[in-house]
Amino acid sequence: MTVKHKSINLTLGGARSGKTAFAETECLAGAGAAKPFYLATGQAFDDEMQDRIDRHRKIRADRFETIEEPLDLVGPIAALPVGRVMLIDSIGTWITNLMLAESDIDAAVEDVLDALGKCPGHVVIVSDETGLGIVPDNAMARQFRDHIGMFNQQVAAMANRVVLVVAGQPLIIKDDGLSMRAE
Repeated sequence: MTVKHKSINLTLGGARSGKTAFAETECLAGAGAAKPFYLATGQAFDDEMQDRIDRHRKIRADRFETIEEPLDLVGPIAALPVGRVMLIDSIGTWITNLMLAESDIDAAVEDVLDALGKCPGHVVIVSDETGLGIVPDNAMARQFRDHIGMFNQQVAAMANRVVLVVAGQPLIIKDDGLSMRAE
């Protein structure tokens, strides 16, 4: 079973909602015999995060081909072979990395959206839904919320499928019937 055409799925959810597990299951189901790619954006800034990254590497090792890239999503998206599947986890971590690197986030987002539009494979994007809470009390948190909210809106507009995961349960927000079709 291989993906028949390109598509974009956006999987949203809060912290510990089950969004990544849901997205992983979808990728594995649609990838067929070829291992899906896993574009991991995490960086270890402390021992606890390093432990998380190490644990995730071990969990994914037999199921995914992992690419670890905290800043450049465009390169791996552009290199995705025709019909292959890639999971990007997560946009929240990626935006945080860009903020810490003092990168031009608007330009990076525009470049990623352009790469997604040209990508010949199937991409599943995991992102945080941050718009359901209170207005953050500091400028950096408000900037993060604004950046991720705009990214999510722009990807959702171009996505074939958008799913919100709450307490491990998927709620389909958008489905044009073209996502993850296999032969």
